[in-house]
Amino acid sequence: MLRKWFNLISQRISWYWELTKGYQTGLLLVTGITGYISARCPFHSWSLAAGLIGSLFLVISGSTILNMVYDKDIDMKMQRACCRPLPSGKISSMEALILGVTFSLAGLFWAFNLSIIYGFVVFSGLFIDVVIYTIWLKRRTPWAIVFGGISGGMPILAGRVLGIGDLDFIGLLFSLSILLWIPTHILTFSIKYSADYSNADIPTFFSKYGATKTRLIIAVSSLLAALSIAVGALALGIAWGYLRLLAVLSIGILSLIIASFSSSSEKVNFALFKYASLYMLGAMLMVSLGVLF
Repeated sequence: MLRKWFNLISQRISWYWELTKGYQTGLLLVTGITGYISARCPFHSWSLAAGLIGSLFLVISGSTILNMVYDKDIDMKMQRACCRPLPSGKISSMEALILGVTFSLAGLFWAFNLSIIYGFVVFSGLFIDVVIYTIWLKRRTPWAIVFGGISGGMPILAGRVLGIGDLDFIGLLFSLSILLWIPTHILTFSIKYSADYSNADIPTFFSKYGATKTRLIIAVSSLLAALSIAVGALALGIAWGYLRLLAVLSIGILSLIIASFSSSSEKVNFALFKYASLYMLGAMLMVSLGVLF
């Protein structure tokens, strides 16, 4: 009997974890930690560092869960999403809503207790992601991804703000780099799963402007994202060795973009989608190591 209950609880936790999109949440959390480390005060206070990680995790997870509650109807129409806990009926919408609101409020309470300005940045990310991006714009215009990018850039800005106690040019620049990186990630994804987005009646750049223009937007945004990170890294004064590694990472993603222009292969497109995440993770690692060492 005890084993049965343990299995049921473990299964439910795994469904909750799936609701948070753990990989996406983890990547955004890494950017927040990078923003904090970039202030050159890494973990000078373990309670502050724990607060950063805990509050960001709760708010990012909470906003993701709330988005999935609102998007349940369209997920049911998408082959890649129909087996998620909500559309498949494993978890009820009310249960997920309670979980999402609880996570979000707990994270915001924690964030405001750490710093008022940090709390406002974290709240802004939540509001833009859930209200402006998901509820208002996602089903209306492909340009909604701009606001998705702005919300995605808030964790790194929040980390920087918590570290230095104020907004500054470097924090805004790093936030901009995430905003510009989002199209590389999302637009390549929307090309691969264009049929799913069409079935769900979600407007995408691919459906409205075609493959060529979409890939051009990906190329331009990727180049500008790399430049933003490079300028931010230079402003921080990190060593040239780490800057060269950043350049190598940037060459890799630009090479894949060029390959996607010359070949409409789904394999190349998906490689670009996967590398975009690795690129951002690598860039965050280089910035952090460049500051620490």
